[in-house]
Amino acid sequence: MRRPLPVTPAPGQESVWDYPRPPRVEAVAERVTIRLGGELIADTHRAMRVLETSHPPVYYLPIADFAPGALTEAAGSSFCEFKGAARYLDVHGGGVVRAGAAWNYPDPTRGFEALEDRVAVYAGPMDECTVGGEIVVPQPGGFYGGWVTSAVVGPFKGIPGSMGW
Repeated sequence: MRRPLPVTPAPGQESVWDYPRPPRVEAVAERVTIRLGGELIADTHRAMRVLETSHPPVYYLPIADFAPGALTEAAGSSFCEFKGAARYLDVHGGGVVRAGAAWNYPDPTRGFEALEDRVAVYAGPMDECTVGGEIVVPQPGGFYGGWVTSAVVGPFKGIPGSMGW
């Protein structure tokens, strides 16, 4: 499939089509929170985001900034050509469990060391994920874990017909 026509960003916005490949990791200045089961299970000012062409940012929070017991090992694993081997985690909060709703790279490849001891969470299964107080929208498609805010424009990988991008 041909690359789609990118949306032109307004002032203060970023186009995911300007993000690099291989991806870039950068620090996030805003407060990032995650709620599940009515509980605040993660709250940090130390998040990192991964920026990759056609994808909304994926936010990685320090494991230490999750509530005790909010993360447990889950079945399954995957491999990213850039970041290496990922493991999956179950997310717990307020008596609710979301199986395999988070992942991390225990031993990330060279260039992605900043992701060690950090966890990314799928926004869809959570009650709410926020960046700078804004509630995020999950990246389309269910497979990818990007968080869409008003600061980014697409189109985003994961919409119907985007498999070949």
